Amino acid sequence: MRELVYYVAVSLDGYIAGPAGEFDAFLSEGDHMAAINERFGDTVPTDIADALGVSRDGGMFDTVLMGWNTYAVGLPFGVVSPYRHLRQIVFSRTRTVTGESLEVTAADPVSTVRALKEQEGAAIWLCGGGALAATLADQIDRLVLKRNPVLFGAGIPLFGPRPYAPERFEEVGTTTFESGVVLSEYVRPAAV
Repeated sequence: MRELVYYVAVSLDGYIAGPAGEFDAFLSEGDHMAAINERFGDTVPTDIADALGVSRDGGMFDTVLMGWNTYAVGLPFGVVSPYRHLRQIVFSRTRTVTGESLEVTAADPVSTVRALKEQEGAAIWLCGGGALAATLADQIDRLVLKRNPVLFGAGIPLFGPRPYAPERFEEVGTTTFESGVVLSEYVRPAAV
């Protein structure tokens, strides 16, 4: 069965973006970049990967899931299909757009993920945002957090509001880089 992997950059105080969706405070240069891009090259937008020569041959992911706000970051720059090398599914009840390898859907995210997990293929990348992550929390098999050495103070939390219901994940690996970025990976205990 395919895994749903929430792979995301996060501040020390638990935010994946600033209040208006800002993410430029996350470190985009440093010793962590080569190592992370080697393993997670599939998560680099198609045009940026092509320009930087980042390989997407790892085959870790073949599908990316996004909420509308996460997806819409590129629209002001004319980027309609940011991850053309992946199947892109964007969840929105009110908006639509068409693009290469892009599907915008009002379908239930949980039902969609359950159906995707039953299909053949590589892992499914949950790109964001926090509200979608909260909706899909029970479906997440693996968390990969790129903790950046920065405090936001406010913004979009790693998980949007959800009821108090502690769930334990097991750490399967942590790498600390000189840049201060810490890459930590966790899985649900049943998946260990």
